[in-house]
Amino acid sequence: MDREQALRALRAVQAGELTPEAALGMLAQAPYEDIGYAKIDHHRGLRNGNGEVIYGAGKTAEQIAGIAAKMIERGGRNILITRMDGEKAAAVAQAVPLFYDPMSRVGVANRQEQKRVGGVVVASGGTSDLPVCEEAALTAETLGSRVTRLYDVGVAGLHRLLSHMEDLQSARVVVAVAGMEGALASVIGGLVSCPVIAVPTSVGYGANFGGLSALLSMLNACASGVSVVNIDNGFGAGFLANRINRMKGIDEAETPSGGND
Repeated sequence: MDREQALRALRAVQAGELTPEAALGMLAQAPYEDIGYAKIDHHRGLRNGNGEVIYGAGKTAEQIAGIAAKMIERGGRNILITRMDGEKAAAVAQAVPLFYDPMSRVGVANRQEQKRVGGVVVASGGTSDLPVCEEAALTAETLGSRVTRLYDVGVAGLHRLLSHMEDLQSARVVVAVAGMEGALASVIGGLVSCPVIAVPTSVGYGANFGGLSALLSMLNACASGVSVVNIDNGFGAGFLANRINRMKGIDEAETPSGGND
């Protein structure tokens, strides 16, 4: 159960459409469900605002499908599944409704149309960073944020980034994804007044050390307002960007948006 479902139940009690006992029964369902190989946290959405996310790496297709099916039984929708390869996705899709993006390896079970709000910008240094960018973008979109993508705007051709100043300066949060020396985050941090979430990627040649050079550059950014997540962690960046974007006190002029854009 998430906050929206809980509020609907409480409003139904207020309107006399649902008895307090029935609402209590809905709220008192076990906070988690033990299915042997997983303990599914059904109350995470009620506590944290977003439901449990399934990490696909290391799980079998049967385990992923079993967890997703139990969440759907309890009213779960737009259930994120990260780091899931195409073979597993094909098997999971036989068991539950599934949208899958092979580039980011992100799946969304029981995908439903929703309103997306605010403004998250996901910017990439180069095309090679797109798998991480799309993991961030799809995560934020699935959680309810409106996302603008600015891809291949790295510092080797700074004019490409500067031509999108209107998008950058109207954003509530920017996710800056870059490998190599990771300079994009610091540049963007000097151009905007909103928070910047830097994502180092493992893209680069030998001295890149699998993304370590970009990570250290971003941690040492001279621009203020830049925070850093782990190497290739597009999901973590997208999740945090959505939370910042949807913070209370920020005007959320909602614009209807389909679930498949």
